[in-house]
Amino acid sequence: MKVAPMAFLVVAVIVSALSIVSLAPGTVWPAEKIQADRILVLKADRKMILYRKDVAIATYKIALGGNPKGHKTQQGDGKTPEGNYTISGRNPKSRFHLSLRISYPGPQDVAQARQRGVDPGGDIMIHGLPPAFAYLGSLHRLVDWTEGCIAVTNDEIGMIWELVPIGTPIEILP
Repeated sequence: MKVAPMAFLVVAVIVSALSIVSLAPGTVWPAEKIQADRILVLKADRKMILYRKDVAIATYKIALGGNPKGHKTQQGDGKTPEGNYTISGRNPKSRFHLSLRISYPGPQDVAQARQRGVDPGGDIMIHGLPPAFAYLGSLHRLVDWTEGCIAVTNDEIGMIWELVPIGTPIEILP
């Protein structure tokens, strides 16, 4: 069987895209724009999964804060928060390509920090790479390097940006 060069190129592009985002088996992308209705982050597995109606629609490998074990308790601890939050904002001009704000700190986080006399921290995002390091692509995941955020490649944050609206719940597990 002879394969037309264009068909081979299309297959190569699809395979390349699937190496960036792992789609759930049997997932069919409808013609209309789909959006995630829930995000699950598994810190120990360095994985973020987007769901639509309890079906995983995309999975991403991630980097976390430089001190990832445990829940974020204060500014500068290098931890990524754990618990239930929402996507509370979007920054198209982020210094990390694009970013989606996570609603940390929540009321419990603020109360806990106040009790200890510390700042709970903030500005926790799902984001891409800064321009000076964009060339690293997926290699950035070899080290947990953020100050508590969840990092993906610039191509991946572009896809996530399209799939995740403000108000989407995000559950971050240890």
